[in-house]
Amino acid sequence: MRFLNSKLKIENTILQNIAKKYGTPAYCYSYKQLRENINDFKKNFKSISPLICFAIKSNTNLNLIKEIKKFGLGADVVSMGELMLALKAGISPKKIVFSGVGKTSKEINFAIDKNILLINSESKSEIIEIDKIAKIKKKQVNIGIRLNPNTDAKTLSQISTGKKDNKFGVNDKTFFELVRYCKNSKNINLKCLSVHIGSQILDHKPYEKMLRILDKIIKKTQYKFDFIDLGGGMGIPYNNDKKLNYKKYHSAIKKFLKNKKSQIIFEPGRSIVGNTGVLISKVIYIKKSYKKNFIILDAAMNDLMRPALYGAVHRILPLLKRSKKSKKIYEFVGPICESTDKFTSIKNFQELKEKDFIAICDVGAYGISLSSNYNLRPKPIEILINGSKIRVVKKRQKHHEII
Repeated sequence: MRFLNSKLKIENTILQNIAKKYGTPAYCYSYKQLRENINDFKKNFKSISPLICFAIKSNTNLNLIKEIKKFGLGADVVSMGELMLALKAGISPKKIVFSGVGKTSKEINFAIDKNILLINSESKSEIIEIDKIAKIKKKQVNIGIRLNPNTDAKTLSQISTGKKDNKFGVNDKTFFELVRYCKNSKNINLKCLSVHIGSQILDHKPYEKMLRILDKIIKKTQYKFDFIDLGGGMGIPYNNDKKLNYKKYHSAIKKFLKNKKSQIIFEPGRSIVGNTGVLISKVIYIKKSYKKNFIILDAAMNDLMRPALYGAVHRILPLLKRSKKSKKIYEFVGPICESTDKFTSIKNFQELKEKDFIAICDVGAYGISLSSNYNLRPKPIEILINGSKIRVVKKRQKHHEII
């Protein structure tokens, strides 16, 4: 994304033209950025030949997932709906991992029938349920057990998943107990040790700590796992943050894999799609107040939930650059009847006018997938940009479709 003659562009496409032709709010994704992200990820971990399973929860656009599948990626799913979506996108069942703490009997039945690679279990009760269903179906089911390594990823508390007080995974004592249970089961094949310590991680050190813990656990169990699922959580620099050092993480994994014949599974989502997308919005009104001006947009928290949900901050850029700066703080808000319907406050932003367009950046992950119809607002149009080619990958929802 760059400015050319004061106009913001994605690849060869001027975003102001998109806004005028297709209306706002509008999600726009860059195919070039998507390709770069996938190839960069593959390149950095090439020597360990991982199975890369895209985390469907990060972006649920069917057409985008079809593009991701073309690069050979599998899928990490956390619900029956996501599993159905991954299969519809053409992803091989043998590249699909089903994660999550609360899989229902219906979901387990469906996953077993589809012969997916792994069901990653997170409790004794779930493993007993899988065993029971597999016995009825007279099948052997491949599973993983998710360990909670009690590792602080130093990320937002709302997206931390690897500490002992989080709901995810099992502690080491329960893990050993479940390994013994699986060994004695005729219907369960324990194939994988799974772990995931959080999201938006920008430091390799929590991963190194996690790997040291896994190494101790594996030595203690003396069990040969076909797969070690390291989850995802790789962050992106939303606001000039440092990037996660893939090379250092890769080196730590190589060291960990010595004397082990396990294949690594990754479940990246944000690092694949996060910086591919922007949300284009129109300034409806500028409401002046004493210390700041409210920039009231036609995009709202139902379109992009991250700022309201856990205080995430996204960069905002104008679609048309001007040199004059605003003397007041701009607070960018949506029209929803909630005080949390706020994106960010910015000092020294360029002067805006009503009916101007802006872009909220880095919304490719957990943007559209967390969107809703709150206040009975239709979901935005989604557009994929490839050079000068513009493709609508999901139409704008209409009111009659949700009423």
